[in-house]
Amino acid sequence: MVSTGWALPRVVVAAPASGHGKTTVATGLLGALRRRGLTVSPHKVGPDYIDPGYHGLAAGRPGRNLDPWLVGPERVAPLLRHGASVPTPADVAVIEGVMGLHDGAVGRRGYASTAHVATLVDAPVLLVLDTTAQGRSAAALVLGMRAFDERVRVGGVILNRVGSPRHETLLRDALAEVGVPVLGAVSRSAEVAAPSRHLGLVPVAERAPESLAVVAALADLVAATVDLDAVLDLARSAPPLTAPAWDPLAAVGGPVSTAAGGGPAGVTAGGGPARTGGPTVAVAAGAAFTFSYAETAELLAAAGATVAPFDPLRDPGLPAGTRAVVIGGGFPEAHADALAGNAALRAELAAFDGPVVAECAGLLYLGRSLDGAPMCGRLDLTARMTGRLTLGYREAVAAADSPVTRAGERVRGHEFHRTVTDPGHGDTPAWRFDGAAHGFVDGRVHASYLHVHWAGQPHAARRLVQACR
Repeated sequence: MVSTGWALPRVVVAAPASGHGKTTVATGLLGALRRRGLTVSPHKVGPDYIDPGYHGLAAGRPGRNLDPWLVGPERVAPLLRHGASVPTPADVAVIEGVMGLHDGAVGRRGYASTAHVATLVDAPVLLVLDTTAQGRSAAALVLGMRAFDERVRVGGVILNRVGSPRHETLLRDALAEVGVPVLGAVSRSAEVAAPSRHLGLVPVAERAPESLAVVAALADLVAATVDLDAVLDLARSAPPLTAPAWDPLAAVGGPVSTAAGGGPAGVTAGGGPARTGGPTVAVAAGAAFTFSYAETAELLAAAGATVAPFDPLRDPGLPAGTRAVVIGGGFPEAHADALAGNAALRAELAAFDGPVVAECAGLLYLGRSLDGAPMCGRLDLTARMTGRLTLGYREAVAAADSPVTRAGERVRGHEFHRTVTDPGHGDTPAWRFDGAAHGFVDGRVHASYLHVHWAGQPHAARRLVQACR
């Protein structure tokens, strides 16, 4: 583990509430700074999968999440240092917040909030402020945000949706009164929007050409409206990052010895797992299954697996030699017909007798049908879209042994979906939380709606590779 201090410039992009323009500014900053020739490390507070996709496109390296609830507060700074080091050391890290600056896990007094993460990584905050229908009161709002928690340093403001030059002058003068510098101003007419869906933005993988255009437009916008030198000065005011870098090899305790070979798969120059002689773990990817944390593949590789992505929309079969399968989240409901049309892969997954781990979208895909379209039939359930959004952090207890859990273990995860399954859980459920059973353990299959970040549960990766024996 690296343990010496690293003077990593870093800044947290936050807001008083959702909808103020954090993603616009953070993504634009990443793209604009990269155009300057800087190596930029992108990060996102919270469990969200979609924003990091845009961040990664803008920065040219994977977007990574920093979530104290999912991984534990002690791992947040090490994960930042790891992400900013792979595949090469970054010149600056940009961390987009979640919701409002002080909004975190319900009833936990700001735990897992953007403010909490800002203190854990000792980074200054750049506050994005929607100024629609606001004048001098904007300064009072910023003053309150700054004073609410004295450990959080609000180092500057970017004014968003400014109505006119006169409006901008009024806002700048008011913020000067409270001693908070304005580092940029974006007019209402200059806004750039990315298409949205019921769970947020449309993932990058589903609209690659359009996503490139949106990210380029955001970089143009920020370069034209934000004082990038002032933002860099703010980021450089962060003290050295003294936390040791998170190490996937140390987290899993080294490679597992298996019949198919036990050498560690390692990591390529691009940050992905290298292909070696370890057991092949197939990981669903493509437009329908975009929800995955970068550390999942790193942990599997460190445990000795060869990680092989496959696209259930296009690939007629699992990668050669597959010993285990991981199917994460995404939007299968938007691709149900195309998934149904790949009958050969559905049949192979239905008959696959190795360990399978599925989260949310993966759960739906393993069922008999989704909104009437045939799926794999590996699990005896049907699924359908509803108008109700189920979301939030969960504290769960494993209800049974499985390829990745042991009965009685406690984990922290999150749910985020608008679908339901019938039945809601199997005879042997995967989890128990909120006084109810959830998910399915069926033979060597573990499937549920719960998303878990494996950096907080590294034994899951090790166990899955062990289950390949």
